[in-house]
Amino acid sequence: MTALRLTPGFALGMGSRRSARLVERNIYVYRHQWMMLLSGFFEPLFYLVGIGFGLGALVGTVPGPDGQPIPYQLFVAPALLASSAMNGAIAESTFNFFFKLNYSKTFAAILSTPLSPGDIALGELTWALIRGGLYAIGFMGVMLVLGLFVSPWVIFAVPGALLVGLAFAAVGMAATTFMRTWQDFDLIQLVILPMFLFSGTFYPIDAYPPALQVIVRLTPLYQGVDLLRSLTVGAISPVLLVHIAYLSLMGIIGLAVASRRIDRLLLK
Repeated sequence: MTALRLTPGFALGMGSRRSARLVERNIYVYRHQWMMLLSGFFEPLFYLVGIGFGLGALVGTVPGPDGQPIPYQLFVAPALLASSAMNGAIAESTFNFFFKLNYSKTFAAILSTPLSPGDIALGELTWALIRGGLYAIGFMGVMLVLGLFVSPWVIFAVPGALLVGLAFAAVGMAATTFMRTWQDFDLIQLVILPMFLFSGTFYPIDAYPPALQVIVRLTPLYQGVDLLRSLTVGAISPVLLVHIAYLSLMGIIGLAVASRRIDRLLLK
């Protein structure tokens, strides 16, 4: 029995089961705040209708991931899906996480149960992914209604959006453990807003000087935008594996840092 408890697979299974309790708690809390969850869905929808179809009527077509011209709406929609996954994950893993950590002392109380700091990090990350997944599924439904499904590869856009959410939620959670006041969140917006505007969301990055293109290609949101856009239009290439590896590594590192920091902050 002792050997069984010490096996990595058993430990991982127990950790996942314990962290699921934290997800269950969040579901109970949000039962009475469901409008807060829905609010994150409407922002990218308004952008899609206002810019994708409004401005798109003037733009016409733009080069897609494989260089072939695609309608502007089809260019913008997957980028907004990636941005929606990013924003949903960041909102849950930064502002809400900070409040639970420093004000409501939710995590300090949770540590009186069998849950560990690692379980807390995994549970909060899982909840952020559930929230991001709801946005992704809803947005994909809108794309279907608007006739923006042009490739069978688009079915992988939802898992791709979850991967984007995983990466940003883990890093956002890790960054939040270093923050001391609400004013520190201005730094997060200072990073998020430029990425949203300049990561190829609304126009191809070929419009930038070559040096700036290199910088943009290294940003995490561009990795997600190009991944989802390529899946949406069926432009499959080995570059997608680079995007997947980048975002996966970002999520793993962020989760490891967050777990260590929570351990240090709550058990000191």
